[in-house]
Amino acid sequence: MRTTRLLALTAAGLLALSACGESDPATAEADGPAGETVTVTDAWVKAEDEGMTSAFGLLTNTAGEEVTVVAVESPASTSLELHETVEDDSGQMVMQEVPGFTLAAGGVLELEPGGDHIMLMDLTGPIRAGEEVTFTLVFDDESRVDFIAPAKDFEGANENYHGDHGDHGDHGDHGEGHDG
Repeated sequence: MRTTRLLALTAAGLLALSACGESDPATAEADGPAGETVTVTDAWVKAEDEGMTSAFGLLTNTAGEEVTVVAVESPASTSLELHETVEDDSGQMVMQEVPGFTLAAGGVLELEPGGDHIMLMDLTGPIRAGEEVTFTLVFDDESRVDFIAPAKDFEGANENYHGDHGDHGDHGDHGEGHDG
């Protein structure tokens, strides 16, 4: 009788443990806000005295479903946009605003010079090499994630963020003023 009870308790315990083990960790994370499933690493911002500049880094989505960054905020700029670099009809590489950056389930998005990046226009002051700039990514589920990016001097990829961009409403041609 004692052996039968012990076997029954052991079997019940194993069944309970196996039921707990059936949940997929990736699926469990997908139920959380995007701001808890996206990490930002290797972030940096191009040092600039005035006007506009860009921020870069590696965005990693650990969720079991895609997430979308829809906005970015920073005290370093009064106007921030999500940009991609594309080839226009003339073969020129130009930057244009996009409504969001979508990260696939378990995916990685590299923000880099000459590619996708965060554009800071109308800087609130100089961003000097060595300074740290704070950012907040805003997701389509209204969650947020903060990160800090050190400023670096950078001359690569022919990045040039000066020029006349008085009207930011038309982003179809950003080739003039910042070669990407």
